[in-house]
Amino acid sequence: MSRSAAAVLLPSPTGKTAVGENFPVASRLLAPAVRAQVMAFYRFARLADDIADDPALAPDQKLARLDALEQSLAGGAPMVDEAVDLRDAVGNDPALLAHAAALLQAFRRDAFLDQCRDWGDLMAYCRFSAAPVGRFLLDLHGEGAAAHAPSDALCASLQILNHLQDCGADYQTLGRVYLPADWMEAAGAVRGSLAHPTTSPELRDLLDHVLDQVDGLIDLASALPGRINNLRLRLEAAVTVAVARRLSALLRRRDPLAEPVRLTPLAYGVAVVEGLISGLQRR
Repeated sequence: MSRSAAAVLLPSPTGKTAVGENFPVASRLLAPAVRAQVMAFYRFARLADDIADDPALAPDQKLARLDALEQSLAGGAPMVDEAVDLRDAVGNDPALLAHAAALLQAFRRDAFLDQCRDWGDLMAYCRFSAAPVGRFLLDLHGEGAAAHAPSDALCASLQILNHLQDCGADYQTLGRVYLPADWMEAAGAVRGSLAHPTTSPELRDLLDHVLDQVDGLIDLASALPGRINNLRLRLEAAVTVAVARRLSALLRRRDPLAEPVRLTPLAYGVAVVEGLISGLQRR
């Protein structure tokens, strides 16, 4: 089957790009050859995410398309552009491709489940939805296992921050809630409050409680730059930690139901400078 013929199996992209992400994606801090590999990984993940988030698809249709994407990643038919391009970009390296395949486990879950039971369940979700991104970058640069734990913490913090930013849209568009169900119940917050134009006091308390846990993850992630040998990747990691800290602080002050909560270009630029200074001091 040709690539063009296979493409009809998959939904149209959402229009989201790397530019709109909270964190640096293949920034110029990384070597040019590495940036091309990272972008191939990103395009694969973006397509898988689009499949899981397509409201026009039934769960079994999403699963079929994710299965097709994994088959293509393994070298089988159908040949999906994003999977073939990733295989080519990493020279069919099985360890690197395994990280891409791991992402699909989270997207399969998204197709069938609409809420995390508790914090442990959310962290289990992040193990597949977020951690493989950091592990891919580490393996791509030949980094060791000492960086795994803080990398996993950083990726989980970014994932949850994104959930908080999009909590209203996720509920209204997809019927999906990533806030732990047991914490919602304890706070007296109900799912329907995510459709309100502003956060209720109960939901605000819950968001702040989740941010407390996120800040703990960012604290764990602060060790990451010091465990990375490659200078370029170390600086990228330090910048990402700084971005996560500023975004968490912003989410405490702003209401994600009332307005988009994003770092301004100035705030993002300050985080970049902070990260660069921190990363250069780590070795």
